[in-house]
Amino acid sequence: MEHQFLAVAGAGLAIMIAASVFARRTGVAAPLLLVALGIAASYLPSTPVIHIEPEIILAGVLPPLLYSSAVQLPVLDVRRNFGLISWLSVVMVIVSALTIGALVHAVFPSISFALATALGAVVSPTDAVAATAIGHRVGLPPRLMTVLEGESLVNDASALVVLRTAIAAIAATTGFDLGGTILDFVWAVVGAGLIGVLVGLLTARLRQRLDDPVLNTTISFAVPFLAYFPAEAAHASGVLAVVVAGLLTGAVGSRRFSARDRQTQATTWTTISFILESGVFLAMGYQLPELVDDARADTTVGEITFLVVLVVVLLIALRFLGLAWPAVLSRLNPGDRGEQARAKLSQFEERLDAMTPETERAENRLAWARKRLARSQADVDFEEREPITGRGLLVLAWAGMRGVVTVAAAQTIPAGTPHRATVVLAAFLVALITLVLFGLSLPAVIARMNFRSEDAADKRDSVQALLRQVGESAIDTLGPLEEQTVDGEPIDPDVVSAMKDRVVPRIVSASQQTREARPDAIEQTLVLQRRYLDAMREALVAERSIGAYSSETYRQVESLLDSLEQRFRAA
Repeated sequence: MEHQFLAVAGAGLAIMIAASVFARRTGVAAPLLLVALGIAASYLPSTPVIHIEPEIILAGVLPPLLYSSAVQLPVLDVRRNFGLISWLSVVMVIVSALTIGALVHAVFPSISFALATALGAVVSPTDAVAATAIGHRVGLPPRLMTVLEGESLVNDASALVVLRTAIAAIAATTGFDLGGTILDFVWAVVGAGLIGVLVGLLTARLRQRLDDPVLNTTISFAVPFLAYFPAEAAHASGVLAVVVAGLLTGAVGSRRFSARDRQTQATTWTTISFILESGVFLAMGYQLPELVDDARADTTVGEITFLVVLVVVLLIALRFLGLAWPAVLSRLNPGDRGEQARAKLSQFEERLDAMTPETERAENRLAWARKRLARSQADVDFEEREPITGRGLLVLAWAGMRGVVTVAAAQTIPAGTPHRATVVLAAFLVALITLVLFGLSLPAVIARMNFRSEDAADKRDSVQALLRQVGESAIDTLGPLEEQTVDGEPIDPDVVSAMKDRVVPRIVSASQQTREARPDAIEQTLVLQRRYLDAMREALVAERSIGAYSSETYRQVESLLDSLEQRFRAA
């Protein structure tokens, strides 16, 4: 049995790698290929029956998958798109679950409202894996990618809270309690937020104190589970706690983690995400024969077909209607709202300029207000630079693929529940149909929208401008090179002349010139390099909190500073 399991695992890894390579060469989304290969493998003769408990997916696979996505998603982007993400991942998930529950129960009276709502809950959350894979390949605007990823991170929590209430109603046979669902949801969000923040801060502080990449990586493996299980034990949302911990870890990592730890974490979690995502889509396809056999005695082909078509049509209609509402709101608001926001900010700036702080506390409050002003101005610029247009909303509506969470969550419905097998099979088929329907057609839809991509020269100019800005800020903070001292001693004039150009070029050139210099000059140069690099990193963190540049620009500059830090560490 162990040898058989190892053989299946090895074959699975080989299929994942082959599917990924084939997907890159053909343009077909890898999740679609993996599901198809899983279905094909399940019908091969002599293949073993592998039953994966849904709790393994929900508690063992989902937390690290969500953490891997959250830790790499910029908090700046989440904040700027928080309204639309919350609308899609909370409001529309609950509305979709209740609407599908009501209509399925009305059309199929033998399926109780609680069970129908459970079906609605498990098919409501979208899975952004296939959509973002396609988006990266065909050039979907970064803001739309952020909305899809942010929605996918949060909607699992919303759906599982509704599912938990529906399952409780099934077990208690007392009917569905809408008020109880609302209260459960409020506590799920608040409790998950508290636990996620606590775990994220404590583990980040611990990792900051450890200068060991092995220990740091090990702790990062534990973070999603340290957030998930305590939250679930407190009857809060474990998956939301994982998302909060991941977002917080990603945000504080720029300040508290070394470049080596960040690079190690990025590579490690990208690998883990690839294996888990590929594995669950492959397993999703492999489960089809087992689900069909379970449902065969419970329903007919005609009934399951009608049920699946009804749910798919409702999901498509509800998603388009849900995204039509933001479009209507944008049309109802005046077209010059950007100018109105700028006028208000200008008035606020004039009031700040007129202030004359007389105490240190008043100066700090004024500085804080100016920072908020700069952030608000950057937000207005962002809305004008990257607006979500009607074409963008159409793409978001068409990116409604469902994935493995739908299949795994459906199987948590208690055994022995009447029509359980029908609901589980329906959830699987809905996920499969949406993956195929949207996954195959989404590239063409995105191509028809003719989204404008940012020019390579503009990207390069933005990176250079940000580098220049953080370099000037470092000089403003530390002062000119001539005024620096190391252990109370003035800097060698040769070192000063070797680092005389702009900040970043001076760091690189100086590191090349110190190999043949005197030992004391080498030490002074390295101290100065690290000193200015630390100041530049602090300036980058401060600038990122304002958000005048795109997240990709911040990422590229941080990557450059990380490379320099690695070079200095090796010197």
